[in-house]
Amino acid sequence: MLERLLIDGAVVTVLGLGSYKMRALDGKGATAAAILGLIVIEFGGVYPFLALFTFVALGVVATKYRYREKAKLGLAQSNGGIRSWGNVLGNGLAPLLFVLLEVLLKQDALWAGTFASIATVNGDTLASELGKVFGKRPRLITNFKPAKPGTNGAVSLEGEIFAFLGAITIALFALPLTADKLRMLLAVTLGGFIGVNIDSLIGATLENRGITDNNSTNFLASLLGGITGALAFFIMGG
Repeated sequence: MLERLLIDGAVVTVLGLGSYKMRALDGKGATAAAILGLIVIEFGGVYPFLALFTFVALGVVATKYRYREKAKLGLAQSNGGIRSWGNVLGNGLAPLLFVLLEVLLKQDALWAGTFASIATVNGDTLASELGKVFGKRPRLITNFKPAKPGTNGAVSLEGEIFAFLGAITIALFALPLTADKLRMLLAVTLGGFIGVNIDSLIGATLENRGITDNNSTNFLASLLGGITGALAFFIMGG
């Protein structure tokens, strides 16, 4: 047990330092990510940890992609794309809660919730960062009126495609944890995709009114996306 803890601690420390050196996270963000990652891998095992790692890696690539172009248009992530502890918790707290619930209740539906919450933040990051570059004719999700790229709550066909791809990518990591693989794949992908659009809806309403900020919006969307995934898994079981 101690040996595994030491190995896992070394792994998350190296990855945390790597994220700091690559300027994906600042010092506080890297520390928060390492702590969160250690809890997830200790209680949830390697698959949710790998899903979170994939989210971080794809998020870095998507954020840095054509960053200067996005910066010139005023659409780039602030602080040079470097995120801090608030962003880490906004994106990672809901998956952690689902992992801990699964430990207590031992239900596959909670695995669906875990991965659907990660699928939500992964799909949202890809839709946001790549949708700014490739998205054409974005519209507000609340009334479908034309909107400027980067507007809270703006969606586009291209962004929705990236959201779906981001969700199904994470869903693949959940398959080894269940015998009902098709049901898990569908539930996680659906939960993640709906979660991305919930994020847009919260952004267009609560965030635009100053009730939430980006980090709390991410947390709420990932929590609701996870709940959607868990419910979908349960309902599809008949």
